[in-house]
Amino acid sequence: MLVNFFVRLRSVITISALLLWSACASAAYELNMPVGVTDTSRSVYDLHMLIFWICVLIGLVVFGVMFYSMYHHRKSKGAVAAQFHESTTVEIIWTVVPMLILIGMAIPATQVLIAMEDTSEPDITVKVTGYQWKWGYEYLDEDIQFFSSLSTPREQIANAETKGEHYLLEVDNPLVLPVGKKIRILTTAADVLHAWWVPALGWKRDAIPGFINDSWTVIKEPGTYRGQCAELCGKDHGFMPVVIEAKSEEDYQQWLADMKGEAAQVAAAEAVDREWTQEELMSKGQEVHDGVCASCHQAGGTGVPGAFPPLVAGQVFNAPEPMLQPLREMGFLGPDNTIVMGPVEQHTQIVLKGIPGSAMQAYAEQLSDAEIAAVITYQRNSWGNDTGDVVQPSTIKSAR
Repeated sequence: MLVNFFVRLRSVITISALLLWSACASAAYELNMPVGVTDTSRSVYDLHMLIFWICVLIGLVVFGVMFYSMYHHRKSKGAVAAQFHESTTVEIIWTVVPMLILIGMAIPATQVLIAMEDTSEPDITVKVTGYQWKWGYEYLDEDIQFFSSLSTPREQIANAETKGEHYLLEVDNPLVLPVGKKIRILTTAADVLHAWWVPALGWKRDAIPGFINDSWTVIKEPGTYRGQCAELCGKDHGFMPVVIEAKSEEDYQQWLADMKGEAAQVAAAEAVDREWTQEELMSKGQEVHDGVCASCHQAGGTGVPGAFPPLVAGQVFNAPEPMLQPLREMGFLGPDNTIVMGPVEQHTQIVLKGIPGSAMQAYAEQLSDAEIAAVITYQRNSWGNDTGDVVQPSTIKSAR
């Protein structure tokens, strides 16, 4: 018996030690909201803590009085309930006191909200546009614009590779901003509702099609700050991160110069008027397809059954009739719902203007003439399609 007791005691001690060690080795378990790196985030945090402690105090007073009353006026001590139906004094107290508390909470909250809405006299203005499922950034004072898309490899998403440190929170082109400057951020969307959210800034803004919300921030410390789309915007909602790189003024100016130089080089390389070879278009088209189209149609063109049509010649697409009808009318659906490559002119219009009422969005504003020409050429000559069609950027320019 005694031996069994010590064996069990040793097992309990061992398990307890392992649990304690695992708790110490785990990541920090944060319960409170982050402080952030802007004055706004600090003000929001301070307001949050002020309201929190007011609520704690109210809870202590209310429950303290309640428990005191239940204990000292319990039936076992012979307490007899007072008989009254109304008390003007009590009515005044429980009306005036909550009103004063609410006013005391509303004053600092209003001050913070007013400060958050003051977007006057910015040093830099950036327009943020939400797309399914990427962000478009436009520096209105510098004539610079680019798209920011998820860069986490699809192999990690499919659990074929070990997930990286910043899984689903990494992009190909982060938003670069200088520290110590007032930055006005205009937020909108091109398709559905999105929400641009970076916790370190202390706020988020809805991105609404046809409407512009404006916000501002002054980042105090250089660094990388990550966030996400905070609106359920579709299938790949979780694959739409926001990454900000805050740089010193000197590094920011150097980045601007580099971006303008790259833009000039790209413009020269993607000249609309020159004749592209099929090899050039296929290479460029695969790059565009893998970066833009693969999220829905997949890298191999296989699509998603019942949701996104495949691009593979002869593959059957089983989906609800409302989804099949537009494809059938445009000549992309053959007998028995098999995929065929319809007219190249129709293919061009689909990429440029999208398909209304479906998840196929318009890419006229997202992709250049060369990128659209290349991806159409690639799709029409891959996965068994072999149409031989070669679409030139000049053709896309005319089709616009």
